[in-house]
Amino acid sequence: MKNLKQVLKLVSLIVTVTILIQCNNSQINYDQKAENMHDGNYDYHVIFLHHSTGGNVWNGNLPGSNDSDEIVTVPGWFTNYNTQNGTAYHIEERIFPKAEPYGWNNYPYDYYNLWVKNAGNDPYMEEPTLEMLTEDYDMIIFKHCFPVSNIMDDSGNPDIDSPEKRIENYKLQYNALKAKMQEFSDKKFIVWTGAALVEKKTTKDNAKRAKTFFDWVRNEWDTQGDNIYLWDLYELETEGGLYLQNKNARNSKDPHLDVDFAGKAAKLFSQRIIDIIETNGKKTTLTGEYK
Repeated sequence: MKNLKQVLKLVSLIVTVTILIQCNNSQINYDQKAENMHDGNYDYHVIFLHHSTGGNVWNGNLPGSNDSDEIVTVPGWFTNYNTQNGTAYHIEERIFPKAEPYGWNNYPYDYYNLWVKNAGNDPYMEEPTLEMLTEDYDMIIFKHCFPVSNIMDDSGNPDIDSPEKRIENYKLQYNALKAKMQEFSDKKFIVWTGAALVEKKTTKDNAKRAKTFFDWVRNEWDTQGDNIYLWDLYELETEGGLYLQNKNARNSKDPHLDVDFAGKAAKLFSQRIIDIIETNGKKTTLTGEYK
C-alpha cells in the first residue's frame, strides 16, 4: 500500500508538471492535427478548446486520490462509453488560443475578436476561425480561464471592442458570439459557464458581478432549441455561493481544481457532452447530472 501511494504521488507530480508546461509553453499550430483525428471510423468529432482549468477537467483524477479508487478522465470516459455502447465518438483537446502570437487570453472579448470580428476562412494570428473549425468538427466546446470572474464595475459606456472585463462588454460580446454560432446550424456548441475564483483571489464585489453575469448567461442568453448548450462548471465549483469552494480548489489561494473534484467534473462534463450529442441535452441538467 505504501509503494502504491508513492507511485500515485509520482504520477500526480508528472501530470501536474505536464499541465503547467501545456499552460505556459504550448505552441500548437492549427494544422498540427491530432494524429488519430480521422483514423478509424469515428462518426462524431468533438474539439475542446481550453487552458489550465480545462486541462484539470480533461485529466480528471488521473493521479488517483484517497477518496475514490475510480480513475475518471474525459478521454478515458469516452473510450469506455464507446466500448459499452457501440458508438464512435472522438474527442480531442487543444490549447486555445496559444501563448504566441495571439496571447494567453480566452475571455469573451477574445472569442469575439477571433471568431466574429476576424471571421473568415483564414486563421487570425495563427488561430482557427469558426469557419475553419466547423469544417473539421461536429461539436466545438470552449471555456474561459478563471480571471473571467474578476469582473469590474460597469463604466456606463459598453464597448464590444473592449477587452475590459465588465458585464456591459461581456453581454455585447456574448450576443455577437451567439449570432455567429447560430450561423452554423448543423453544428453544436457547448459553452462553459466561467471558472470561479477562490475568495482570496478576488473581491466580494467582483465575485457578485461574476455571479450576476453567469446567471444572465443561464437564464437569458441561453436559448432553448438552438444549437448552443451550456455546461455549468460555475455552479459545480461555487455550490451556489460566490467563490470556488476551497474544498474544490487546489488550495485556498489556487483556483485550479482539486484532484477529487476534477474527477467528478470530468465525469459530469463527459455525460453532458454525450447527452447533447444524442438527445440535445434532454437527459441531463446543465451541470451534467442525469435527470
